[in-house]
Amino acid sequence: MKIAHLIETDGPGGAERMLASLANELQKAGNPGIVFVPARYEGWLESELAGFGLPIEYVPLQKPFSRAFARALAAAFRRHNIALAHSHEFTMAFYGAWASRLAGVPHVITMHGSRYYAERWRRRLAMRWAVGSSAAVIAVSHKLADSLRRDLWLGRERVSVIPNGIRRRPAAANGIRRELGVGPQDRLLLSVGNLYPVKGHADLVTAISYLAPRYPALHLAIAGRGELADTLNREARARRIGDRVHLLGLRNDVAELLASADAFVLPSRNEGLPLALLEAMFAGLPIVATRVGEVPAALANGSAGLLVEPARPEELARAIERILTDAELARALGQSAQHRAAAEYDVATMAARYQSIYDHAG
Repeated sequence: MKIAHLIETDGPGGAERMLASLANELQKAGNPGIVFVPARYEGWLESELAGFGLPIEYVPLQKPFSRAFARALAAAFRRHNIALAHSHEFTMAFYGAWASRLAGVPHVITMHGSRYYAERWRRRLAMRWAVGSSAAVIAVSHKLADSLRRDLWLGRERVSVIPNGIRRRPAAANGIRRELGVGPQDRLLLSVGNLYPVKGHADLVTAISYLAPRYPALHLAIAGRGELADTLNREARARRIGDRVHLLGLRNDVAELLASADAFVLPSRNEGLPLALLEAMFAGLPIVATRVGEVPAALANGSAGLLVEPARPEELARAIERILTDAELARALGQSAQHRAAAEYDVATMAARYQSIYDHAG
């Protein structure tokens, strides 16, 4: 079947990366796709799709509520002989459902973690209508599925859970340690995520400051961009660890960064199932993560990574210290995470689960 993949933004976020991976995997299995985006903001998704040979089409959305946009999407579905539409997140869930009704094709929704739809009653009603007009609703985590059921008054059977998946990409260490002045005997922690408050990087900087006096060779690198870059740099300097906290900006070499690190830390205050965590699991790194979203399930409730409560820098510091001081524990956690990732979070497994949804929807 020919599938329309719809998403509102085209930056290097988790939902966009998941869409690109899923569309590529489905295309290889004989289900060609076209990605629809309202406008070209950053172009990252277009570049990513070009590498997979997937086309992208821009359908302008001029205002928050637009009948013309829904009609334009429906016309595009007919023009491309779309058999099923798959929308990601609130805005495209609403318009994708509307356009699919107009075009007479089934519609599927995936929600990735944002509860933007729940901020106003009008949005909740719009989202509930979209769900009622769709063949299936998928959440990437059980916690998000529970939120959707509660926020939208849905029965338990109405929301399915399909965890994100990624393709394992073996990688060798790059020159990041040398670039940062981190020696071979130093310890390098890596965190990956956009620099927004919800990602908890300020908690991680605080945790590193607690550890710094006892571990003078400890460094932290954070890959990601966002509004808190200057704030985090100032906080690190104020805590006298400015030379040991390294903000790397947006990176396309995350696999190589993981291969260069000694451990991975996810300090988020809220998540669904972050792809960076799955990448760290596939890399076999020991992981310290907060108990948010689907993270505890991914890490087998602590068997494949140490779990702490969010927004607790002291707990985060203690868990990191366990990794630093117990080499056997670190090795066992990394191996367990790698085995679990291969069994549960491979992109082919994710695509097969979505294919089953599509087959029933069609």
